[in-house]
Amino acid sequence: MSDRTIAAIATPLGEGGISVIRISGEDAITVAQKCFFAFSGEKLSDLKGYQAAYGKITDNLGNTLDDAVALVFRAPKSYTGENTVEISCHGGTVVARQILRRVLECGATLATGGEFTKRAFLNGKLDLTKAESVMGLISARSDAAAKISRGAREGRISRDTQDILNKLLETAASLAAFADYPDEDIPNLTQENFAELLNECTCKCEKLISTYDTGRIIREGINCAIVGKPNVGKSTLMNLLCGSDRSIVTDIAGTTRDIVETTINIGDVILNLADTAGIHETDDTVEKFGVTRAKEKIDNAELLLAVFDNSVPLDNDDKELIRSISNKKCIVILNKTDLSPAFDKEDLGDFDIIEISAKSGIGYKELTKAINHICKTDMLSPDDTVLINERQRDCVCRALGAVHAASEALLCGMTLDAVGVCVDDAIASLLELTGKRVTNEVCDEIFKRFCVGK
Repeated sequence: MSDRTIAAIATPLGEGGISVIRISGEDAITVAQKCFFAFSGEKLSDLKGYQAAYGKITDNLGNTLDDAVALVFRAPKSYTGENTVEISCHGGTVVARQILRRVLECGATLATGGEFTKRAFLNGKLDLTKAESVMGLISARSDAAAKISRGAREGRISRDTQDILNKLLETAASLAAFADYPDEDIPNLTQENFAELLNECTCKCEKLISTYDTGRIIREGINCAIVGKPNVGKSTLMNLLCGSDRSIVTDIAGTTRDIVETTINIGDVILNLADTAGIHETDDTVEKFGVTRAKEKIDNAELLLAVFDNSVPLDNDDKELIRSISNKKCIVILNKTDLSPAFDKEDLGDFDIIEISAKSGIGYKELTKAINHICKTDMLSPDDTVLINERQRDCVCRALGAVHAASEALLCGMTLDAVGVCVDDAIASLLELTGKRVTNEVCDEIFKRFCVGK
């Protein structure tokens, strides 16, 4: 652990009620006391933890920079586990930066990205999964994303990981006992008991991994493209989903010639949404370019909303589109259902079909439910444990692979020593997940992604 006393602005820069400058380290109180003077005459060094004083911040000439409140936290009862002072001043870019500069003049050094949370981890205030959840809370773009990160912050990942670890450690202990005392009658040291424990660990690891993709969609969103031939109502649908006129809508086919993109929330799903040009055969050079980009979206999008006009018979362009989306994650949208149907919807194939009128908004709720269902967010309970990044998923996948290897070694009749090596590998992966066994390089890589001040 560094012996530097660090400081940074902990709130976003800009106009606001207050800005907070956070100071942490063994000399945090001493540093703050050099520039903060309480109106009561009290010294910060005389305050107990969780006590605050109202006073002023002065520059090196004794001129007042701002009135402020200094809140003192005594180690280890602080966010970082170190002595900490948080100075709350008036919100504003200039004032906050002046006070931070003065704090640095008094002996602190500028914190690096995520250094406060890194110190909390290194001081045992948080495990690595809880530390990672902090950035998840800060960057959450939906209520569901915030819930996932709060669950991790409350220790759900740690709890479930420890449950698996306890079973693996129980297995490892029995294997170690056998290795040391091979002639002794050791309780529970049977192939059946080992197989049962490893199977439980397999199921728990698989359950954790299964949450990742849905959690990623909730946190980061899913790349979604609206596709269809010209004049079927793609842009009207785009505007309906956005709740505003994002795309130009006219009665002229081919109005949209390039991709219009935006990000919206649909239920618990963040859609990185693209309205594409109408897909059809054309000799127009500009339209051809738009059609090519639309087809590229079909290849690359994670979710397609394929729009068909209920009031017009299916033609070759429609049929070609149906063929091109046959192996994609897709919701087929039958638009203009307020008009008389011109074909049987069964002709659209074996897709989830939602009937709407994008112009009037009919079917919007059903479409929202269908999007959440196909993304599986409707199957995620608020109490579920969800892995929140690729590092965590990789750790659990490696643990699962090692547990599988242990099970196979057991079935193949290999020595218990060989089984034990695989179990140890699984334990090491899960300890890396929680940060109990993690390299400095991994630790640095995680925390450098945090914002300065957190």
